[in-house]
Amino acid sequence: MSTDEGLTVDEGIRTLLLLMPRLVGRAKRIPIPEQLRSLDLAPRHLSLLAYLLFDGPLTVNELAARLEVVPATVSLMVGELSRKGVVERREDDADRRRTIVSIAEASRTAVDAWLARGAGAWRKALQPLTHAQRQMFVETLLAYEREASGED
Repeated sequence: MSTDEGLTVDEGIRTLLLLMPRLVGRAKRIPIPEQLRSLDLAPRHLSLLAYLLFDGPLTVNELAARLEVVPATVSLMVGELSRKGVVERREDDADRRRTIVSIAEASRTAVDAWLARGAGAWRKALQPLTHAQRQMFVETLLAYEREASGED
C-alpha cells in the first residue's frame, strides 16, 4: 500500500506495467509529417534522425556507437535515407575514409515536427525534476531496457 513516502516496489511495478503499453501506443500514433509519410520510416530511423537533429552532423561510426549497432547497419540506413532525400552524406575533409551524415535541409522542418511533440512532452515531464532526479529517471529506464532485453 502507498505511504506518504511513495510507492512500494510492487505498486510501482503494477503502475509501470499498465503504463508502458499506453506509452508505446501513444508514441506509435504520433503522426508522421506529410513530407515523410510515404517514405516508410521505422523506429530505427527515428532514433538516427533524433541524434542528427539534436547533436548535428555525425560520422557513420559515431551514429553506430550511439545506436548500438554495427557501422554496416548505419551505412545501410543512411543509404536508404539518402536516396529518399532525408539525409545527406559527404566525405570528411580531414579524413576521406569517413562519411559525415546530416539531415537534408529540405527535410529538417519535417523531421523537427516529427520529433517535437515527444521532445516537448519529455521537457514538460522532466523540467520540474532536479538534475539528480532526472539522472535517476533516465538510468532507471536504461536499466529496465537492459533487463527487459536480457542484456547484462
